[in-house]
Amino acid sequence: MNPLLDKLQPYPFEKLRQLFSEVTPNPAFSAISLGIGEPKHPTPAFIQEALAANLSGLASYPTTAGSDALRTAIAGWLERRYGLPPPDQATQVLPVNGSREALFALAQTVIDPARDALVMCPNPFYQIYEGSAYLAGAAPYFVNSDPQRNFAPDYGRVPPDVWARVQLLYVCSPGNPTGAVLTLDDWRELFALSDRYGFVIAADECYSEIYFKDEPPLGALEAAHKLGRSGYPRLIVFSSLSKRSNVPGMRSGFVAGDAVILKKFLLYRTYHGGAMSPAIQAASIAAWNDEQHVAENRAKYIAKFKQITPMLQEVLDVALPDAGFYLWAKVDKCVPISDTEYAKRLYAEYNVTVLPGSYLARDAHGANPGQNRIRMALVAEVDECLEAAQRIVEFTQKLAKIH
Repeated sequence: MNPLLDKLQPYPFEKLRQLFSEVTPNPAFSAISLGIGEPKHPTPAFIQEALAANLSGLASYPTTAGSDALRTAIAGWLERRYGLPPPDQATQVLPVNGSREALFALAQTVIDPARDALVMCPNPFYQIYEGSAYLAGAAPYFVNSDPQRNFAPDYGRVPPDVWARVQLLYVCSPGNPTGAVLTLDDWRELFALSDRYGFVIAADECYSEIYFKDEPPLGALEAAHKLGRSGYPRLIVFSSLSKRSNVPGMRSGFVAGDAVILKKFLLYRTYHGGAMSPAIQAASIAAWNDEQHVAENRAKYIAKFKQITPMLQEVLDVALPDAGFYLWAKVDKCVPISDTEYAKRLYAEYNVTVLPGSYLARDAHGANPGQNRIRMALVAEVDECLEAAQRIVEFTQKLAKIH
């Protein structure tokens, strides 16, 4: 067996299952889960119709590069969304089966394990970043998020000898779980470091279309264009329809950016078997070409967050994020309690599931930046999320009285 598999930690939801294994939730309350970031809004009917209308494509083997029509639709969306020069659909865009598998696979493409490689990522983080590092023969290096910097990692604290070993940097903007969006100055710093040390930047942007301000989040390709970085050197962006269009089961996304890297990535994926079903491609074209359903979806999140965030601020240290569909709350505002104990007791007494923040982070540089925080995924319809928030407020107020 591959010994690198032994380095993988249990997924956060497996840790949560173990935490709850001996708990029987209060039967007076129906179960509400804010634990998993799985979109629950309905899939738009026109996407379902496009999928059903193209099932004849199942009779053909798809190409790994996808159809010209799909790559053209993705390139057009990038141009419209970020104000980019028209990307070359033949060399700068590649469809993938959801951003998750592509985030993992990119590490297998770009890492040279013979060079004592490091893969850098924010902390807390999406666990695929860590797993991809280990299984590519590299080691992860975590840069802790800083609440004083809007949860952005302080890359200025990373020593030069560490940067010299970094071959891949994962960036998540808008962030999971913090919702923080990197600024143009943040990107300027990262591009300068990439130029100096030669590492590839993998920009995970799967939450880019759920935001709460008039101005949409800055994208990595957009930042590169504004800074005059023609051809997007050493930059690959990952996006997905899962959150944008409420189709997590379709497993449809794309990567875009540096044509030199994408050529190698296509070669890897051809052997890896990363082709997208023709029916999924047709439904994806319909989704990328429509913005009305995206605006309607975003409006539902805005309405939820505007109602729920002030409620929770009464008892938790929490603020409206820049973007995404998570609230990243500190639980010890009123009560000295750990994130795991808070989650366990909330589940037991009120049948609400939240994810302990420490499960999304690692101990690094003397701290676990997820400690005493919880992640709440406001993915259900508004009434269910409001009911969960009311229970959380009541539970936390009761805890405060006890202590």
